[in-house]
Amino acid sequence: MSEMLAQSISMLDRLVAFDTTSRISNLALIDFARDYLEGHGIPTRTTFNEDKTKANLWATIGPEDKGGVILSGHVDVVPVDGQDWSNEPFKMWEADKKLFGRGTADMKGFCAIALAMAPEMKKRGLKTPIHLAFSYDEEIGCIGVRGLIKDMAENLPLPIAVVVGEPTGMKIIGGNKGSRSLSVVVRGVPGHSSEPHRGANSIMFAARIINLLEQIQTELRENAHEDSPFDPPYTTIDLGVIEGGTAHNIIPEFTKFRWGMRLHPGDDGEVIEQRVRDYIESELNPALKAVSPEAGVTMELVNDVPPLVPDTESAAEDLIRHLTGLNQSGAVSFGTEAGFFQQAGVPGVIFGPGYIQQAHQPDEFIEISQVEECVEFMSKLTDWAAKNG
Repeated sequence: MSEMLAQSISMLDRLVAFDTTSRISNLALIDFARDYLEGHGIPTRTTFNEDKTKANLWATIGPEDKGGVILSGHVDVVPVDGQDWSNEPFKMWEADKKLFGRGTADMKGFCAIALAMAPEMKKRGLKTPIHLAFSYDEEIGCIGVRGLIKDMAENLPLPIAVVVGEPTGMKIIGGNKGSRSLSVVVRGVPGHSSEPHRGANSIMFAARIINLLEQIQTELRENAHEDSPFDPPYTTIDLGVIEGGTAHNIIPEFTKFRWGMRLHPGDDGEVIEQRVRDYIESELNPALKAVSPEAGVTMELVNDVPPLVPDTESAAEDLIRHLTGLNQSGAVSFGTEAGFFQQAGVPGVIFGPGYIQQAHQPDEFIEISQVEECVEFMSKLTDWAAKNG
């Protein structure tokens, strides 16, 4: 095992030990990473959420007056609640040439390798800077990276490319779907279930919206994009949470649910959303308010994440192809922060160790061979940055 591989594994062990589930603070990990980097003479800057319980970290290795290449990753992880783990999820363990623990694949592995490599990058006297960008709350909608990118755009030279290190098996991914998430609250009129004509059943009205969503999904599927790199090759509708009612013999007053879209580039999420809003206003709210003026449906946009629009000729793809010799790039349906960077004028690719199939699972793992492959890539990137200005 090479020294750099061993250091990367040791760093991953350290990062996994921080419980950075999105619902809690990430400051302990950020403080550790900042102190580590500044201890090696690498300058950093931080941006915070409103109450300063979470932070993004930006570090620049090399000249600070040039754009350079960003290595971007999120440090938050999904919950382990209700999952059957073989061992403590926040204490990394090794078995069968795999490293197990929450976040090993998604995506502390990439962040750990970047941190382990940082001192060597510093020693090399890079001509083109390499930036580390670690963000919070990616798992709940790429929340933190927005402040990081705003700070970058307003105060720093514009980078030439970003590598988002989500687990892709070290294959080039040049595009990802965007997402749009909405919250619906249906307020009906309660009453005894034996007299439904005197009330308004919020669950049944919610079901009518859900039926429309199913109809929209069918239409999107039947009009899939030809020659699309995405699987599936169309925008998908998701509905994962619904809550309503109190007892079988009470007309339910409130029903709440969350739905969203995984948007294929080229599809307009606002158009789909407006179709649902029009249906609510023309069909549902008049019927509900005829029973009670306090009844009705409200729908709020919770989150909107842009897609990474594929661009096989971007500076980001050219760089990865040059360093790795890979010729093909693909696309994925899961979301990343790459689209936000693209909107800010920084072309991006998704390229990192591990596989998305292990993400969010009990006994999440990353293969040591994938860590080794990423170490080799970052070594080549370091060589390139040291020679090219």
